[in-house]
Amino acid sequence: MAPTTYTTDIKGLDEFSARELYDLLRMRVDVFVVEQNCPYPELDGKDIDALHLRLLEGAELLASARILKPHKPQDASKIGRVVVSPAHRGKRLGDALMSEAITACERLYPANAIALSAQAHLRRFYESFGFIGTSQEYLEDGIPHIDMVRQPATQPA
Repeated sequence: MAPTTYTTDIKGLDEFSARELYDLLRMRVDVFVVEQNCPYPELDGKDIDALHLRLLEGAELLASARILKPHKPQDASKIGRVVVSPAHRGKRLGDALMSEAITACERLYPANAIALSAQAHLRRFYESFGFIGTSQEYLEDGIPHIDMVRQPATQPA
């Protein structure tokens, strides 16, 4: 299927309207909790300080990811909660979302690596964006995961 035309935005939690926040959290719960049959604390407190990247078609939310800033100057930024709306799968929006998220991290934190905790079955997907595994598989909320890192595009001199 041809890629969908979309716009992007990136916002802090306080910048969302109530409806935008509802749509974002509902999509994440629908996929990560309901679809994956994985009861876990989706509202983990990290959204408050995160940036939220969205792919939109008009006002419709297609996909989203959150970006966590590095805790210390040498730490990696983190991409998480990578999700595509079930109604818009098969349109290569996951590729678009990851490209946009990496670009945002490189723009905001150019000297930092980018880390993520990937569901293990998506390892090859993330490897296609330059991420490499840095851990053995482990269970997180009953789902196999692997830690992955992508080195900065430009290394400090």
